[in-house]
Amino acid sequence: MRTAVAFALGFAAGMLCLSVALWSTGRLLPTSAQAAPTVVEAIPDKTPSIRANASLPPEPEPSPTPAPAAPEVLPQPEVVVPVAPGAQPSLAMPIAGVDIHKLRSNFSEARGGHSHEALDIMASRGTPVMAVAEGNVVKLFTSKWGGLTVYQFDDSRTWCYYYAHLDRYAAELKEGTLLRKGDVLGYVGSTGDASPNAPHLHFAVFQLGPEKKWWKGTAVDPLTMLK
Repeated sequence: MRTAVAFALGFAAGMLCLSVALWSTGRLLPTSAQAAPTVVEAIPDKTPSIRANASLPPEPEPSPTPAPAAPEVLPQPEVVVPVAPGAQPSLAMPIAGVDIHKLRSNFSEARGGHSHEALDIMASRGTPVMAVAEGNVVKLFTSKWGGLTVYQFDDSRTWCYYYAHLDRYAAELKEGTLLRKGDVLGYVGSTGDASPNAPHLHFAVFQLGPEKKWWKGTAVDPLTMLK
């Protein structure tokens, strides 16, 4: 009994000494005096989160600066330098027996809203039409206005001779045929827009451009070339 009382008194004395020691160091404060825990408000982070080891999206490539547009190149018109009258070829009469002094120029007459640009030589249907110079046939063509036609280039490919309103071609005439001056290439007719009652040869001469187009050139009055 005495032992238990002595243990209790010793324990109480020890606790009292411990309390005094803690009180003196300030570590033992009343419950009301303890500082309230500081509450830190979490501020949301607006920076996008990046996971560890995540690959970053590639940087966008800068848009290439468009190259300036090339200026539009327009096709150049065909340039034909007119030949002086003294340098023009001397052509044979395409229809035998025609007196050149009885022909009149109708080169500049208006025909269907455009200039005639040719020479009409009246003759009976079926009269032979002859080559006015040496050169190859480059085109046999049937047109709405000219009917049966022949395009012939001279040997220098400077001039194109055009025979139209033919009744028919000469036998075996074809493109590429070499015609010599005086060779028969066809016969007078009234095909195309010519009057059936007025058969004639529509004869035209064109100075060719550098591209040598059989349907294009500068028209020259044939009457100035016929002898």
